[in-house]
Amino acid sequence: MCMCFIYCIAGGSGRLSAIFLIINAALGAGLLNFPQAFDQAGGIVTAIIVQAFYVTLTLLYMNVCVSSKFDFPAFIFVVVLSSVHGVDFCHYWYMNRSFTVAVTSCAFILPLCYSKRIDFLKYVSSLGVVAVLYIVALIVYQKCMGNFVPGPIKTSPTNWTDVFLVVPVICFGYQCHVSVIPIYACLRERTMANFALCSSVAIFVCVAAYSLTGIFGYLTFGSFVTSDVLESYSGSNAIVLIGIVAIAIKTYTTYPILLFCGREAVSNLWTNLLYSNESDVAIREPRRRVAIATVWFILTLVLALVSPDIGSVINILGSLAAIFIFVFPGLCLMQSAFPLHLNKDKLKLVAGILFILLGTFIFGVVFVQAIIHFYENPIPSIKLCV
Repeated sequence: MCMCFIYCIAGGSGRLSAIFLIINAALGAGLLNFPQAFDQAGGIVTAIIVQAFYVTLTLLYMNVCVSSKFDFPAFIFVVVLSSVHGVDFCHYWYMNRSFTVAVTSCAFILPLCYSKRIDFLKYVSSLGVVAVLYIVALIVYQKCMGNFVPGPIKTSPTNWTDVFLVVPVICFGYQCHVSVIPIYACLRERTMANFALCSSVAIFVCVAAYSLTGIFGYLTFGSFVTSDVLESYSGSNAIVLIGIVAIAIKTYTTYPILLFCGREAVSNLWTNLLYSNESDVAIREPRRRVAIATVWFILTLVLALVSPDIGSVINILGSLAAIFIFVFPGLCLMQSAFPLHLNKDKLKLVAGILFILLGTFIFGVVFVQAIIHFYENPIPSIKLCV
């Protein structure tokens, strides 16, 4: 946090830039998994209620965090290439998933990972937000104008535990708590009231995007919907093909924001362990920034290439996101409660403990469900090529 303030001391971001950065940090490829999550949770009503509960807590916890993905387009290119060339595209080396993902990521994502200030990414974030809005409009349009025959549509969960099946997607979808700290640090008007306004507007846009995608995507395909809803459409349709390219662009603009936070955390740890002189920290900052970003990028690229499908990734990362959304803010609340002079301090302590317990419970349930899913479905749900 302190290094973020140093980097952002001059100038700063306006409200619109901060809103775009928060939206871009939260909205990602997880958007495409919402329709299937609505089906798994037991229908639209159940999923919306669960989402409303988490959104309320998300807004609260984002402000608590301040006051105290990998997201590579690995699966997007599969759909593009399969639609344009055919299902045997991966037999050509220049269209093989490993080659296309590695080359495009190095060309379009890696250069953005070296920015010193997170507000530099506000320009690409605006492009990412426009891309998401197109995806949402596309899914709504296809429901209204298409001739799709949906599978069975649920109106209630089969088992009460099914409501937890939507939790990984929601946690993954609204996970931007780590990113908001440097975004706040780069605000031109650095006040809690201003940040609360920016975060509320950003989350409202996210809620609208996720809800419309989940509702209309699920009503279009019902239980036939895939983990990546775009795969359920015909890639030969020009407007669908544009949407596939748009979500690829979106993932390009999201990853640098998430890497920035991890990079600064590692950099802080690095400097605290190895340097005692502030001048050495400043002099070696460019070399340290490039080294950390490059290693981080390579490791996550490898992870993206070996991951079977987006649904599997979200199940695991969604459980971990529960830690960021509940446990870490709970720890912040507990820390801000000491010393216990007033009754409100005691309430903060109790609230912090409850948040930690809730986050631990959700993490455990969701993680176990993900393991059971892997055990019962060992074969990836997405067949990348034939």
